[in-house]
Amino acid sequence: MDAKERFINIYKEMIHREGSDKLLDYLLSEHCDFFTAPASTRFHGAYPQGLLEHSLNVYDCLCDYLSRERAKQVYHMNYSDETIAIVALLHDICKVNCYKESTRNVKVNGTWTQVPYYEFDDQLPYGHGEKSVYIITGFMRLSREEAFAIRYHMGFSGNDEVRNVGQSFEQFPLSFALSCADMEATYYIEGK
Repeated sequence: MDAKERFINIYKEMIHREGSDKLLDYLLSEHCDFFTAPASTRFHGAYPQGLLEHSLNVYDCLCDYLSRERAKQVYHMNYSDETIAIVALLHDICKVNCYKESTRNVKVNGTWTQVPYYEFDDQLPYGHGEKSVYIITGFMRLSREEAFAIRYHMGFSGNDEVRNVGQSFEQFPLSFALSCADMEATYYIEGK
């Protein structure tokens, strides 16, 4: 099973909220490049399907994190399979239709050569996590904890006010768990 099939299988098996079918239809439509887009311009997943692979990696990391006895027993992180799938698979939906293929000149063995790369061209500049929440809620409702988890999934590495990130982590443990899963996927699974 390839990455696209795996994503669709997890999505259909775990996510049954009203409007989720319409969101999946959008992701699969010609108006959306979710399944072919990179995850970044030059860092993790800077290649076709990088966003898809990153989303699946975050899902795997979040499932693993939340399966720990400490997370369940001490931190009381007991979330439904649907919530886990929603926040992990869709946390970076803000990146759809933002990366454009281009070329740039690079010196290779003393000779200037055109190489492919991605330009970031966001036609809906609404931020990062908040844009993902905005897009998702156009199709289906999110719980408050799901919304905060997606909104602050960048944790302290984002551009958000530190106090807001800390408050999100304190009030909504899923926010912290998703941030950890995103960092693990980005720096350890997909890192250079």
